[in-house]
Amino acid sequence: MTEIIRGLILGIVQGITEFLPVSSDGHLELAKYILGDKSMGEDSLFMTIALHVATTLSIIVVFRKDIKDIFGGLFQFKWNAQTEFSAKVVVSMIPAVFAGLFFEKEIESLFSGRILLVAAMLAVSGLMLLLAHYFAKDTNKPISYLNAFLIGIAQALAIAPGLSRSGSTISTSVLFGIDRNVAAKFSFLMVIPLILGKLAKDILDGQYSGPLENGTTLIVGFLAAFFTGLFACRLVLKVVQQSKLVYFAVYCFAVAIIAAAYILSKG
Repeated sequence: MTEIIRGLILGIVQGITEFLPVSSDGHLELAKYILGDKSMGEDSLFMTIALHVATTLSIIVVFRKDIKDIFGGLFQFKWNAQTEFSAKVVVSMIPAVFAGLFFEKEIESLFSGRILLVAAMLAVSGLMLLLAHYFAKDTNKPISYLNAFLIGIAQALAIAPGLSRSGSTISTSVLFGIDRNVAAKFSFLMVIPLILGKLAKDILDGQYSGPLENGTTLIVGFLAAFFTGLFACRLVLKVVQQSKLVYFAVYCFAVAIIAAAYILSKG
């Protein structure tokens, strides 16, 4: 399989699954395994991060008006609904930043083709989506600072491949009774500073200063993830509004069972 096709497939997988509550990291690890990608640890995580940057840019495009309003308030030193929202986004980042600073090597080890782990975490994602569907009734509350921190913990735990970040954060928000539209917007916006911050840190640390071994794969994958991400981001906003998360729970369980059965059948 050529590098262009491999990059295209990985990009499309990332672009679609980043926003749907089915774990983009888990699907990327499964796709890499199926495509025979032998990259391990840091190299595999680098490809994952590059594709995440592409979908982060998709979020920026889709939510450009909200982001403009937030920065407008910050630059004018006004405390309004938008600046308070951004403050809660900052609070939500604390758990993931802590995990990234103190458990980086442990996180890298998770991205080494550990398919049984991916299957287990997909099952957990499905369970969270079921809980949100059956136990969340009234979702009309605003996000509090405590809610933001607890949603941030859900995001930090979702670093594990297979545990859906959007599924975890949206499900947690809905279980807290937060308005579904606000929950989806908060879930997408809270990841922007984390992904861009991680990229900036790695660049400053000189981790990406050497030649790219699979530059073609990265470029094609990046573009594919960005354009499919634009479509998927808008789609999931409608899905969350219509309370259809249970369908993705069934999907997560199905993929988890298939992935686990395949690995176990190989001994």
